[in-house]
Amino acid sequence: MQKATIQLETLTCPSCLQKIDKAVKALEGVDKESVEVLFNSSKVKVNYDEEKTSIEEIEKAITALGYEVLKSRVKAL
Repeated sequence: MQKATIQLETLTCPSCLQKIDKAVKALEGVDKESVEVLFNSSKVKVNYDEEKTSIEEIEKAITALGYEVLKSRVKAL
């Protein structure tokens, strides 16, 4: 398992948070219990199985919604 912290552009509304949460949880290999979208700091924290998905796939799911990913940090659990 990998643990990722993804820094996004500033989130402006609570519905943004719900859209991102739903999109990330829909990906295969993502630990749904670990998904945390932090509104005030505009970050997404997530644990995922690198054999089923990748940080690029998670970023792509977020950018597909129209949110810019500024940077990602990944470390092994």
